Amino acid sequence: MSLRFSLMGPVRAWRDDEEIDLGPRQQRAVLAALLLNNGIRLSKEQLIGMVWDDPTPSAVMALRTYMYKIRKALPELDLRSKDGGYTVRAEIVDDCRGEPLEGLQGSYFDAQRVRLGEHRLKAREDWLERELDVLELQKHVAAHPLRERPRALLMYALFREGRQAEALDHFHQARALLNEELGIEPGPELRKVHAQILKGDLHLPRRPEQLPPDLPDFTGRDAEIARILDALPGTVGITGMRGSGKTALATRVGHLAKKRFPDGQIFVRSHDVANELLRAVGVENPSGDKAALWREKARGKRFLIVIDDVRDAASVKDLGTPGSALVLTSVRQLNELPGVTWVKIAGLTEQAAREFFGKVFDRGRIDAEPENAEVLLERVSRLPTPIRVIGGKLRARQHWTIGMLLEQMERDTKLGNAVPVDCAATLAPLISAEKDLSDEERHVLMCFARRDTDVIDIHEAAEMSGADPGAIEMVLESLADVHLIEPLVLGRYRLPHFVRIYFGIRSPALTS
Repeated sequence: MSLRFSLMGPVRAWRDDEEIDLGPRQQRAVLAALLLNNGIRLSKEQLIGMVWDDPTPSAVMALRTYMYKIRKALPELDLRSKDGGYTVRAEIVDDCRGEPLEGLQGSYFDAQRVRLGEHRLKAREDWLERELDVLELQKHVAAHPLRERPRALLMYALFREGRQAEALDHFHQARALLNEELGIEPGPELRKVHAQILKGDLHLPRRPEQLPPDLPDFTGRDAEIARILDALPGTVGITGMRGSGKTALATRVGHLAKKRFPDGQIFVRSHDVANELLRAVGVENPSGDKAALWREKARGKRFLIVIDDVRDAASVKDLGTPGSALVLTSVRQLNELPGVTWVKIAGLTEQAAREFFGKVFDRGRIDAEPENAEVLLERVSRLPTPIRVIGGKLRARQHWTIGMLLEQMERDTKLGNAVPVDCAATLAPLISAEKDLSDEERHVLMCFARRDTDVIDIHEAAEMSGADPGAIEMVLESLADVHLIEPLVLGRYRLPHFVRIYFGIRSPALTS
């Protein structure tokens, strides 16, 4: 259930698609004051001062009454008095319906109307900068003739269409208007665009739009998405074993948050991250300190940057800038990076895994074999990538049941090196993970996978692998860092089912 509010026009609220009655004007004024300070605690005295210009003693009782009615109408806000004050955290949308805070009176709301109006104009001009639509820019300039930024953007757009004379004419119009109305000359932005057009060296701003397409069948991860969105802007790291859907999650978050970052979205999968960031904003073949040059180019901008499959901290160090967001994906949690909010993901929840399996396969065929479907999902530890592969395989085999696939998978685990192509596709995340393991780490996993237990401690691991008891903990911790085993309490580890399947069929010959 979604609750959202608008302050543009009358104060309004919706629960999903149904509008909510917010009561009389003063009650809506109390709610508006809270929403205008979204996430900030307001004392009762502050609220009264915002809603009433000249409050009487009865304002205290009136505030209590309005708060009671707001809580009753909007229980999702959890609007309870804490430390003598109130805080709301809500989704506020701009539905462009009219004058902000329409119908609300008082000096506080008058000032907020001006602020919200300016915010709306800036948001509109951010959109116009992205689109550079001549007709829309002409309408905006006509409505706000003294604003220089949209006039400069219109000159850009006209020049891009080969209408140089019209672009220069707009500069002279602006100059005459500013002189007549305000007695001033055009500002530096307009003068710069004018000079560049005269010289013929006007370069249009580059706005990168590099996010991969969002997956239409993306499923689950609601808690993780909420935590990441709450941490932006800033640096967020998504960590988990291969096949857990780190890139898909980062991409989903990018699409959900991109409107908050009007200067563009950049997607990087490279060892030379700084170089790729600079290329995204038009800097080719940079030299010297690339990280410093990037910070200079990004200063004052708001970019959303997804850096996929980060292998080491050095490649992303010192790339963060105020106002921009970094979303990192990495198998290892890079704890040496300061100020990162890390979010660890593994398999989907049982419900999300079933829902995703239904999207990539066939819900009717799943419902016909619910127990087999559950066994199959558990065999791959409910990881999204293997679920997608086995769902596609079953979809292509119209006469197969899930039980048949389980039977084939059981045979495949006994074939040793002769892993069929279909099985290898399912196991691809672990095949890739194995390449990064040392011989000792691989040996420990193979020994663990062949034991009839899911959990071992350090002493059992040393005994089964023949490793030195003093060194085995470092090996186990290294495997836990890449999520091939799960740390429980100190000194005890669990082996995921999917990892057991893969390393249980490995043989020494395969690792040579």
